[in-house]
Amino acid sequence: MAGWGLSATGISASGMAAERRRMEVISNNIANANSTRSANGEPYRRQFVVFSAEQDPLSMEDGALSGVKVEGVQPDLSPFNEVHMPGHPDADPTTGMVKMPNVKLPNEMVDLITASRSYEANLKALSLFKEMVEQTLTLLRGR
Repeated sequence: MAGWGLSATGISASGMAAERRRMEVISNNIANANSTRSANGEPYRRQFVVFSAEQDPLSMEDGALSGVKVEGVQPDLSPFNEVHMPGHPDADPTTGMVKMPNVKLPNEMVDLITASRSYEANLKALSLFKEMVEQTLTLLRGR
């Protein structure tokens, strides 16, 4: 039972850290939604976080999980959007088309809300665990 409690807090804490990283990446995507030129000369390319389940190396059970691991941040390889803006400095001289980032703001907002709610759910789980421990200690003291 004690091992369950520690792994429960670890799982929730790792979930919160992973969702925080996801919100940072989404915020960066939103901030660069109109950046037509990045360091490599191309428009900003949307990024996304890759998660994996982390195995508990100390558990005697096969497949026991200890949390969420952020594997990394990957670029979204979907094509750039093109907009006709002949006067733009990054416009193609012959067609007047400007390559825009592949960031879709409605999708980013949905992802941001989802990440925020997942963070809140993990925070609630930690809070409930803390309350359970406090109640258990109160009962053990005989109050």
